[in-house]
Amino acid sequence: MSTTAHDTSRTVELVIGGMTCASCAARVERKLNKVDGVTASVNYATEKAHVEYPTTVSVDDLVGVVEATGYTAQAPEPQAGQPETEEDETRPLRDRLIYSALLTLPVIVLAMIPAAQFDNWQWLSLTLAAPVVVWGAWPFHRAAWTNLRHGAATMDTLISLGVIAATLWSLYSLFFGMAGMPGIRHGFEFTVTPGDGTANIYLEVASGVTTFILAGRYFEARSKRRSGAALRALLELGAKDVTVLRDGREQRIPVAGLRVGDVFVVRPGEKIATDGVVTEGSSAVDVSMITGESVPVEVAEGDAVTGATVNVGGRVLVRATRVGADTRLAQMARLVEEAQSGKAAVQRLADRVSAVFVPIVLVLALGTLIAWLATGGDATEAFTAAVAVLIIACPCALGLATPTALLVGTGRGAQLGILIKGPEVLESTRRVDTIVLDKTGTVTTGRMSLSEVHVADGVDEAEMLRYAGAVEHPSEHPIAKAIADGARERLGELPTATDFRNTAGLGVSGLVNGTAVLAGRAAFLADWNVSVDDRLALAKTAAEDQGATAVFVAWDGVARGVLAVSDTIKPTSAQAVSELRALGLRPILLTGDNEGAARAVAEAAGIPEVIAEVLPEDKVAAVGRLQQEGRTVAMVGDGVNDAAALAQADLGLSMGTGTDAAIEAGDLTLVRGDLRAAVDAIRLSRRTLGTIRGNLFWAFAYNVAALPLAAFGLLNPMIAGAAMAISSAFVVSNSLRLRRFRAAS
Repeated sequence: MSTTAHDTSRTVELVIGGMTCASCAARVERKLNKVDGVTASVNYATEKAHVEYPTTVSVDDLVGVVEATGYTAQAPEPQAGQPETEEDETRPLRDRLIYSALLTLPVIVLAMIPAAQFDNWQWLSLTLAAPVVVWGAWPFHRAAWTNLRHGAATMDTLISLGVIAATLWSLYSLFFGMAGMPGIRHGFEFTVTPGDGTANIYLEVASGVTTFILAGRYFEARSKRRSGAALRALLELGAKDVTVLRDGREQRIPVAGLRVGDVFVVRPGEKIATDGVVTEGSSAVDVSMITGESVPVEVAEGDAVTGATVNVGGRVLVRATRVGADTRLAQMARLVEEAQSGKAAVQRLADRVSAVFVPIVLVLALGTLIAWLATGGDATEAFTAAVAVLIIACPCALGLATPTALLVGTGRGAQLGILIKGPEVLESTRRVDTIVLDKTGTVTTGRMSLSEVHVADGVDEAEMLRYAGAVEHPSEHPIAKAIADGARERLGELPTATDFRNTAGLGVSGLVNGTAVLAGRAAFLADWNVSVDDRLALAKTAAEDQGATAVFVAWDGVARGVLAVSDTIKPTSAQAVSELRALGLRPILLTGDNEGAARAVAEAAGIPEVIAEVLPEDKVAAVGRLQQEGRTVAMVGDGVNDAAALAQADLGLSMGTGTDAAIEAGDLTLVRGDLRAAVDAIRLSRRTLGTIRGNLFWAFAYNVAALPLAAFGLLNPMIAGAAMAISSAFVVSNSLRLRRFRAAS
């Protein structure tokens, strides 16, 4: 249990068990909110209830309310136990499916192939089918009973009803009718003439439906996203060990052993262990995980630093100011969890259809019984027809409609570099009307590169680049690396600089072919009594207005040029934005970078709206504001600072080239790291959703078409089996059409 004091209220997250659909989540939420002073939000996808409750109510009281509603509840286990919990969720379902399939196969063969039938074959069918319809279908029966107690009908109700009806009728026919007689056969015929229903058994329908639905549930469970993965990925970003200074000596300890006030060492290339303040030294720190800015931030004594950011410069000493759950990283993890818990669950299409279909079937079955009796039919014929209606109404293809389309769609998506994490994702793509794009690493490359070169009058550009690249090459700073790489790409091999010196936060100096060269800020040149002419000063201002970093280059006491280093837009981003707009989406650029850089990138990519200079919590708020305006928001991002916003968005698309935290927080992963993949992802998701809808229609249609035959007493086991087989075959073949999906880009 996690509790926080807010005046007289506390909060807890309960793990809810036994929910089978979004209506179950709504039911639990409604019951909890009826308790005085309790505010609850239940998420079906994450199977958690976030509850605010007064001190007059205990957690046990809340658990009792949930259990009285027909579900289970408990405080979440520690994170260390989560992987085992997740594995245990699918293993029982897999075992139930395997055993049911092994027992069902001979039952179907015996029922559908007359040549395989021998004397008393029907009793072997009963022996094999009994465990399937009782143990195998138990989750459906249990869920149906829970729904019945609350006056609701879902897909589980329909499955349970059909399986029970087919099984009970088969038992009646075997023990009290003619079906149990030795030597009886199920002939291979599709006649529609009335017959004695007590000579027929439907065990293959009962066990076949159970197995098909279990298969669908298992495939779906495999693809269902794990809500805790994003949190684990975030927490794993932090450093594992840290070098602390104790009694004047360096000591390596686990990060968990850090205390507020401890001073620790951070060497170049290491992660900063926790939030703190620099007490000695200076360096450049890569803070892109927090701000999204690609330019490292210079820090010196007295500056605050954030845990899990990377030291890319010199050695520094840091005094810890926040540890454990109080750190910025832990706060970001809580943002992700809150965003996921608050995301509305989508009720499955099958459940919405079943809620209407089940009452209709029950009324039709009752009407059939009454009509037969009213028209002079005997009780056996009347009950035969009524039960036949219930049997034929249970479509085994219903359970395959979503998982098969999802399997084929996700398989095709994987080939195209698109990973769809779960069926609930697909519902969101249909309604999305706004797409929020992170800048760094999504629209842009996320890497600093040499973008512009300005030289003073009479200066050779190649010479200036050669001197600048040579003097920057020994530096480890990302901006220096970008200049050296850019010069090497344009000129080839560079000369070697000697007498190299790095002035932290300002610039570098060195001898190149005997010439003293400076590269750095205007203040650095001023320290060497080098002035900058107006033309170069204007070039610097123009570069910075576009969000670039300007570096002056000078030798022989004179400023010779300005180099602009920036995060450049990906070549395909403008095309991708155009295609997103063609899909009816409104693009918005959202970034922690400065306004100038954001506007420059937005203009180049064709994005009309910009929200800049926002922190991770501001990104979540920005997405939330758009949602409050009535918009359905998709978010594309790749960084840790995007994770919470990706979880908050109705549809999160994470770049596969990004961090694990962002990938886990998203609903779709774009493996290619190309924004055009977002276009293909939305198109594929919409196509997959359309296929699921078509599958659901035909899963019911074949069975609905056979309902009149059942009502008039013309249904025989072959027609029931054929309807089951044909609808399942159609659903599978319709789903396979998704393999022909082609990327537009």
